[in-house]
Amino acid sequence: MPGGILVTGADGYVGWPTALAMALRYPNDQIIGVDNLSRRRWVEEIGGASAIPIFSSRERIDAAQNSGIRNLVMLDGDLTEPHFVRRLIRVHRPRAVVHLAAQPSAPYSQISLMEANYTQFNNNQSTRNLLWGLKEEKLVEECRFLITTTTGVYGSPSFEIPEGFLNVQTPTGSGCIPFHQLGGSWYHISRSADANNCWLANRQWGLSITDLRTAIVFGTHSPISIDDGRLTTRLDVDFYFGVVIHRFCAMAMVEFPLTVYGRGEQGKPLVSLKDCVDSLVEAVDVELDGKFQVLNQTMGPRRIMQIAEAVKEAGNALGLSVEIRRIPNPRVEDETHHMRIVNEKFCSLLKNRPLVDVREGIVDLMQAMSPHRQRVVALKSTFLSSDLRADVAPLSS
Repeated sequence: MPGGILVTGADGYVGWPTALAMALRYPNDQIIGVDNLSRRRWVEEIGGASAIPIFSSRERIDAAQNSGIRNLVMLDGDLTEPHFVRRLIRVHRPRAVVHLAAQPSAPYSQISLMEANYTQFNNNQSTRNLLWGLKEEKLVEECRFLITTTTGVYGSPSFEIPEGFLNVQTPTGSGCIPFHQLGGSWYHISRSADANNCWLANRQWGLSITDLRTAIVFGTHSPISIDDGRLTTRLDVDFYFGVVIHRFCAMAMVEFPLTVYGRGEQGKPLVSLKDCVDSLVEAVDVELDGKFQVLNQTMGPRRIMQIAEAVKEAGNALGLSVEIRRIPNPRVEDETHHMRIVNEKFCSLLKNRPLVDVREGIVDLMQAMSPHRQRVVALKSTFLSSDLRADVAPLSS
């Protein structure tokens, strides 16, 4: 009989608090976290670091045990290695796989051919290995496969974005087809391929799959990490791995102008770390149904300028001098796209409770960064890409 929950990418920004939350919610299950610490290496490679100190994997597990968590283990392993994945599934026979391991940065995937190739191989090979591992170990009918891809696979269409499937009308008929083919980076295309592979695994084998199309995740603490800093998840604020809210909060903290790309009217889908983690925990116990389900894991879109103004307001409340400055947009995107996106199934998974608001998340971020201001100061040079730094040199003075 299957037992336990496998959490991949368990050392990552979303993965670590998810592993902790799974351990607390399912005390009778062994939670098997798997990670090869790639995220730490990627951020170090581009000259960044977490704005909040993070501890080693071993120290994190020790802290979890000190907090009363006894059912969480961490394994070091590379999911692109099929033999490792097959052995992992054979030994642990999970009742659920929560697949959070991926190279998650669109800007990183755009650096050069090497990063583009690495991103697509790493992400797609890992997903295929896990899917086939469940098939070959005969767990298709007994295990739910959860994966977080990204709302970015939808691109910026002019119509309301559905939860994964599009009703199409043609001159000769109509039908419902999977929708995830407008991604705007090599990273986003890798997640489209992941969605295709999941859809195919469901169609061919009947594997129960939940694809949570994850929005831009913001926030820091999970409740258990507040009492023990060793349990805190990472917080990146650099150009490549720091999402827009995190970067803006870091900029405000050190009174660096908030750099809004272009007009700043483009809408970006957002979700708090808390809501992201809570929905993953809830999704584990969804009844096995042999279906491929897509949920848009988002509170909905907010305009970049709205986010900047909210961060400026929070910074001013702390006595900081915060300026908003527009700079040329380094990305190929519609700067006026406001985005409309359906999230009914996602909200239903969370029992339709109120989602964490952006302003609440900004206050959380500023409070978390405040004791580590000197670390943030040291990261100023990573807020912008080298090209942008050259264009707006006065900003870094």
